[in-house]
Amino acid sequence: MPQIIALAGKGGTGKTTTAALLLKYLTARKMTPALAVDADANANLNELLDIDVHATLGAIRKELKGDIPPGMTRNQYMEMKLHQALIEEEGFDLMVMGQPDGPGCYCAANQYLAMTMDRLADNYKYIIVDNEAGMEHLSRLNLRRIDYLLIVSDPSARGILTARRIAELTKPLQLEIKHQYLIVNRVPDPIPPALQKKINAAVVEADMELAGSIPASNELVQQELSGASYLQLAEDSQIIQQVFAIFDHIFSSKQP
Repeated sequence: MPQIIALAGKGGTGKTTTAALLLKYLTARKMTPALAVDADANANLNELLDIDVHATLGAIRKELKGDIPPGMTRNQYMEMKLHQALIEEEGFDLMVMGQPDGPGCYCAANQYLAMTMDRLADNYKYIIVDNEAGMEHLSRLNLRRIDYLLIVSDPSARGILTARRIAELTKPLQLEIKHQYLIVNRVPDPIPPALQKKINAAVVEADMELAGSIPASNELVQQELSGASYLQLAEDSQIIQQVFAIFDHIFSSKQP
């Protein structure tokens, strides 16, 4: 069984940035093969990885509404299209969900994503799911078992409060979370005492563990602006060493 890593948090906190850095970590540590799933309708994980996307699950579903080639069942055709949408890279593959069927409707796209993950899961050691903002959609992806839930917050009181609420939502949604972590992104150096106090209170009240804080980084900003892949960031750079230390804390003592 693969280890499922889901990222959650309110919009704009840096979930996709964290997912790209996590993918760099897994490939650098040879914790592969991995599958990265961009489950946000506003997909942009591929941009941080400098990967072109030619097919999405949303587009496949629309194709399946039409005629099926002669001699193929609908399931056979879907299987073929899913493999065509799977982007194969060194050490990992990427799958993009894409746009929903209509305004506010994600049900069918989520169903196809769940089916895809069921079909592909056994091929991978880790599956990273970069989610849209919030938590409710996780219950629609058949992700009842999540090995690592990484809740990403920005360095604001509202961000920390939202992270705590997201962590608390896992219980009514009946999600089985083995390990639940808070990552605070783009923090100033040093961290203001008032912010640290809110972080400490949130992890206690929501039964999370603080994985660490990712500093505000001009290097990450420049990498994104240049369009270069996060996978090309030097492993001896300060920001990558800081991020890798956070992921070492999460995974090193909890390997299956």
